Amino acid sequence: MTSPSDPFGPDPAKTAQMVESPNALASLQAIVADELRLPVTADVEWLAEQIAASHGDTVLGVLFYGSCLRQDSADGILDFWIVVEDYRAAYSRGWHSRINRIAPPNVFYVEREREGGVLRAKYGVIDHKAFGKGTSLAAWHPYIWSRFAQPARVLACRDEKAQEFFVDSVTNAILSMVANLVCVLPARGNSLRFSLAAFWQEAFRRTYDSERRPETEEFIRSLYLTNEARYDAVAALALNHLTSIGHFQEASAHPRSFHVTLSDSAKRWGRFRWRLMRSYARVLGLVRLAKTAVTFGDWVPYVLWKLERHTGRRLELSERQRKHPLIFAWPIIIPLLFRRNLR
Repeated sequence: MTSPSDPFGPDPAKTAQMVESPNALASLQAIVADELRLPVTADVEWLAEQIAASHGDTVLGVLFYGSCLRQDSADGILDFWIVVEDYRAAYSRGWHSRINRIAPPNVFYVEREREGGVLRAKYGVIDHKAFGKGTSLAAWHPYIWSRFAQPARVLACRDEKAQEFFVDSVTNAILSMVANLVCVLPARGNSLRFSLAAFWQEAFRRTYDSERRPETEEFIRSLYLTNEARYDAVAALALNHLTSIGHFQEASAHPRSFHVTLSDSAKRWGRFRWRLMRSYARVLGLVRLAKTAVTFGDWVPYVLWKLERHTGRRLELSERQRKHPLIFAWPIIIPLLFRRNLR
């Protein structure tokens, strides 16, 4: 990782070489393929395999991403997505498969004991068609591609064909992030000049906002700085490929910045499309929230753990409060929810 005092990432000369690659898509896919196969801790791998097994042979693989991956730690809430072939085969309850088709994924919470400790995870279940569409340039909301434009790992993968599917989908997620959010950067006429650091931080800012999750500038900057060389490499290759297929008119690397040209109609359409995507994403977010309320399971342990992590206070609920939390535990939980101590 480069020093925080250098906000422009890796050596500009190397970045220029990447953006001028004659086969940027293949180079991008190679980076993604290597990244998805990187090892994780034994605890993370074990829990991913446990969750995959609970959904049967229809599972193609488990994607691990998020804060615990960035911190290389299992001491938190692990974030997984389970990609399946068929919803009906993934569940013992038919209604789970039916609602999974509405604004996927379904989101669940799980705790498992391992070697004297407790591992916690929340995970989504989505089928391969919805995942592939949600990472593509044709997607009309950023919920899926914004997550998987960030680093991820594939665990419990069924076979090489499934691995290739994940490589293609994550590659498309990166392309979608760049294609949709370069156009919202400040422009002079049809010309945009920006650092890759500025691009990624604006992209994170806008995609988090589309989910009603405004983050601090410190957090946004830390997302980029945690893996800036990787982010700069994949963005440079994505810019090159998108230009080669006509999404941008021109993309060229300069010392400490990139220059992108697009037509006036493409710029106006891109900005209008993003406004539509943001509005649509916010509506879908409310639908997902309603679904999560019925799929998440026993959410009380999750809430108590999060409150303890955020406040430093260990909260003990009575058996009656645990059994009927919205009736008897509201004097403790609800005020803290409104103070945004939970995410």
